[in-house]
Amino acid sequence: MKRLGSRWRFAFAGAVAVGAALATGELLAGLLPGVPSPLLAVARFIVDIQPAGAKELVVGLFGEADKVAFQVFIVIIALAVGAALGLLARSRLDIATGVIALFAGAGFIASLRDPGVGAPLAAAAAAIQVVVGVAVLRRLVPLAAGAGGTRPGVGRTPVAAGSATTAGTTVRVRPAAPSAGTARRTAEPRSGMPDWSRRTLLQAGGAVAIGSVAAATLGRFLLEKQRAPVVAGSIPQAPQSASLPSGADIATTDLTTAGLSPIVVPNASFYRIDTAFIPPAVDRDSWRLKVTGLVDRGVELTYSELIALPLVEQFVTIACVSNEVGGNLVGNARWTGVPLRTVLEMAGVQGSADQLVGKSVDGFTAGMPVEWVMDQSRLPMIAIAMNGEPLPREHGYPARLIIPGLYGYVSATKWLTELQLTRFDQFEGFWVPLGWAAKAPILTQSRIDVPRSGARVKAGDVPIAGVAWAPDRGIQGVEVRIDDGDWAPAKLSAPISKSTWVQWLYAWNATPGNHTIEVRATDGAGEVQTESRSAPAPDGARGHHRIQVAAG
Repeated sequence: MKRLGSRWRFAFAGAVAVGAALATGELLAGLLPGVPSPLLAVARFIVDIQPAGAKELVVGLFGEADKVAFQVFIVIIALAVGAALGLLARSRLDIATGVIALFAGAGFIASLRDPGVGAPLAAAAAAIQVVVGVAVLRRLVPLAAGAGGTRPGVGRTPVAAGSATTAGTTVRVRPAAPSAGTARRTAEPRSGMPDWSRRTLLQAGGAVAIGSVAAATLGRFLLEKQRAPVVAGSIPQAPQSASLPSGADIATTDLTTAGLSPIVVPNASFYRIDTAFIPPAVDRDSWRLKVTGLVDRGVELTYSELIALPLVEQFVTIACVSNEVGGNLVGNARWTGVPLRTVLEMAGVQGSADQLVGKSVDGFTAGMPVEWVMDQSRLPMIAIAMNGEPLPREHGYPARLIIPGLYGYVSATKWLTELQLTRFDQFEGFWVPLGWAAKAPILTQSRIDVPRSGARVKAGDVPIAGVAWAPDRGIQGVEVRIDDGDWAPAKLSAPISKSTWVQWLYAWNATPGNHTIEVRATDGAGEVQTESRSAPAPDGARGHHRIQVAAG
């Protein structure tokens, strides 16, 4: 029992030391622009090298909280490594301190993948993290050793009768009783020296841990504030504003309160899935949009030049390929921007190009078919505003791509900085090498919002409602089925366009008991949503949304 307690003390010392080093890095990142956050550097590195299927697993488990969950996971792993180093420091303190330096160096190398990181500052910050981590480890390990009566790197050996002096303690060795056969030692603290007790270790380590949490929190707050762009309060207006057609919104107050999704999702509620752990800060005045690759002439536009081009406004529903059947990683918004084809025509797309790649300021890439973009039946755009407001930072400020009908991972590039014309056989977007399809039109899907799965409802008249989407084919019908009975048509809201979702409503006369409710949609091309279930990878989830409710 005593041995187990000793191990936990050393593990605690190591975890606190690594936590202090990590917190120091976060604080420096918040205080000094150009210094990388060690946590974000490691997280981004892992995202870049993740195995196929990891995205689907993480998003499936945590949804829009995937980034927070991932960072918490990394912190837990870091503290576990620290605990292991604490155990190592019990006998080899020099090696443990060397490993801390090694990890800081690896974090420095990982941070260089971020184009906004300054190498000299990053190297200096890594060195400071090593100093802090090693200092805390060297302070706490002796406390852990003193609490258990041993020193790091020193074993317990028999001592002859008489006296000997250890670190801070005079040991008086008394002869053993004749029957014992071994020496018995008792230690008494040297007068005036601290008592290296378990309480002292917890007090010192606890103080460092609390300080680390405070420093990391402050650093992350300052980093978020540091990267928040200054956004003008007004945006240029399109000559013809988009508006909802009469009857587009069928949601009553009761249904809205109960959870039916609105036709237009507010910016604050709109889903966010991307690879940026902290949305990039982009200076609109220095921002440039380039058109490169298989073009007749290169084009480079400033923000002012971009918004001086003819503007358009439209409602478009976009969706994440990781959205499970019945999931909420989909939304409809009013987008204002420049037609994408206008900018591409300025460059002159060469006939050999079959892929348009959108590149983000943070290095993310998404590739889409040139044929899809150039099709006159849809209106791809470089969006600068969302629901009448400048693009929120987390949704791509100052400009992003909105391509009707394609999943976001192959089209909806946020923080757009370059449009490259290339070929599918010469370039793969970020997610394609990880097992996702290179071409991914949004599938026909429908969802039940009201009532919630597992809800108890009163017998009698019960509204069943939700949304259905098939950009850019539109929805021509939604049907509901109760307990595997016959399919019955639902009422639809007036469609805004083929590029947007619709609300649907079905009046159900619920009988007492447990029931299964199922929904399916038919798109504008007459294709009925498939019942066969499949996972999101590699090109979107399939299947009917089914819920269980109890009426009584």
